[in-house]
Amino acid sequence: MQPLPQERYMTRSLLDVLIKAGLIAILALTCYEIFRPFLSLMLWGLILGVTFYPLHCRLRDKLGQRDGTVAALIVLVAFLLLMVPIYLLGVSMVQSAHGALDLMRSGDWHIPRPNASVASWPLVGPPLYDIWQQASVNLTSLVKQLLPHVQGVGMHLLGTVAGVGAGFLLFLAAVIVAGIFMAYGESGQRSAVQIATRISGPDRGPQIAQLCTATIRAVAQGVVGIAFIQMLLVGVGFVLMGIPGAGLLALLVLLLGIMQLPVLLITLPVIGYVFATEGVTAGTLVFAVYSFVAGMADNVLKPLLLGRGVDVPMPVILIGALGGMVTGGIIGLFIGPVVLAVGYMLFWHWVDQVQAVEDPSPG
Repeated sequence: MQPLPQERYMTRSLLDVLIKAGLIAILALTCYEIFRPFLSLMLWGLILGVTFYPLHCRLRDKLGQRDGTVAALIVLVAFLLLMVPIYLLGVSMVQSAHGALDLMRSGDWHIPRPNASVASWPLVGPPLYDIWQQASVNLTSLVKQLLPHVQGVGMHLLGTVAGVGAGFLLFLAAVIVAGIFMAYGESGQRSAVQIATRISGPDRGPQIAQLCTATIRAVAQGVVGIAFIQMLLVGVGFVLMGIPGAGLLALLVLLLGIMQLPVLLITLPVIGYVFATEGVTAGTLVFAVYSFVAGMADNVLKPLLLGRGVDVPMPVILIGALGGMVTGGIIGLFIGPVVLAVGYMLFWHWVDQVQAVEDPSPG
């Protein structure tokens, strides 16, 4: 039995649709594979551009310059702010390494004996005291014993340092991309609204675009800003107390704050080191209290800064930041809150629409 003309037409139409959908899918996958090496760079550039665009607008209005000129100025200042501390840190590490090598070659280097109170510390006290005591008596023998165990850790640390260096270079390139985004900020903002409107409709599109922008800025202030504040607070205490490697420890505080890990992982060992080397005095007690409070400052600052300017509850932003960090690394710290905030907003829009249909207002 021959199929009817209408059935043949529907079959042909369905086949045409499937062929077009397959070609579009192939084109999309091909474009993604070509763009994938630059995905992290473009995402970081977009995040930085959205974060610094309000500053760009204020400088443009005050200086009366073109968008491109102001964007280039911001990129130049950002490069200086990034390169100067890295240069000083590198010079300090090289000088410290040379000093340590010279000291070891001279034979005058030795580790002081531990304080007897170290052995009374709970859990870690006795083994730490034994290792410290052995290091102060015969460091060479201790190094030979520990070398097979720490060799793998050393290789892992070298790989981590290499990854950090590559990430820093990526961040510098992202700053340049952010400058390009800021130079075309107005057209980029219109394009973002048009894309969101095309996806979600004219009612929710502008709201979604505005929510994504506000969420990125809130996370930048509430995560990176808080981590920077903690770095300054803790670093000042370390410098005033004369802690060895205070600058490097402050940098670790910044990294822990960005990764949403407790800064107490740095401050508590440093407090223990101060008590072990200098004993319990009024100065060490003040330093311990100050460092402990500075390490806990994020618990007070997060509710004040993390959700500011976003029409979404702060726990949603915080959960998105933590979950995004776990699943996507540092960049997930920004993407997670944006996705969760948009999903939260769309969910409640859907709920409100259902309520409006079931309980129409009297007309």
